[in-house]
Amino acid sequence: MRVNKYISEAGLCSRREADELLLAGRVTINGEVVSTGAKALEGDEVRVDGEIVRARILAATPAAKKAVYIALNKPVGITCTTDHGVDGNIVDFVDHPQRIFPIGRLDKDSEGLILLTSNGDIVNEILRAENGHEKEYLVAVNKAVTDEFLAGMAKGVRIHGQMTQPCRVRRIAKFGFSIVLTQGLNRQIRLMAAAFGYRVTQLRRVRIVNIKLAHLKVGQWRNLTEAELKGLLPGRTQW
Repeated sequence: MRVNKYISEAGLCSRREADELLLAGRVTINGEVVSTGAKALEGDEVRVDGEIVRARILAATPAAKKAVYIALNKPVGITCTTDHGVDGNIVDFVDHPQRIFPIGRLDKDSEGLILLTSNGDIVNEILRAENGHEKEYLVAVNKAVTDEFLAGMAKGVRIHGQMTQPCRVRRIAKFGFSIVLTQGLNRQIRLMAAAFGYRVTQLRRVRIVNIKLAHLKVGQWRNLTEAELKGLLPGRTQW
């Protein structure tokens, strides 16, 4: 088994985060530092930061094998990390009986919809930029939204040394707009707005592909429906 999958299935983090651990040289197999692509064989000792990673052994029942997929309305102040050493981490906040991790991130000072799962195999499929998965946000800013601002945001803005992809933007209030992105760059909306002299005062994600925040209250979570899962990744047949 590839070691990133081994670490993920042990419940330590997602496969994406496991790859980051591997690139940082924080993973060893039988005492030797390994990189992405390494495989863990039966009987191998896998460690992260010197701590042994133990594979989970699930009971051989259908219920035990069923993966978890949930939607959370994340409050401001909660950090999207699996690190229990971080105060206000999202895993402790949800306090789910199974080990779960977030699919992607939502800034600590942002709120709204985020998905979490126990199935590390689907994380990269959902986050992969070329899949063009839409994420919709409602944004409040510190000054009146102009047509020039909306046009500039929609066209693309240079942040992190690259141009953002064209996106859909519309005014929803004098000081507010909605934006639909297919990218997930770090603090993307805040940096895009700042390029035009605007400061984001509130940011809420309300949709990821076909899954909507709707009436889910801040701090609450719910299980995704079968229909939502099929709409999220239509080509996948197993969950």
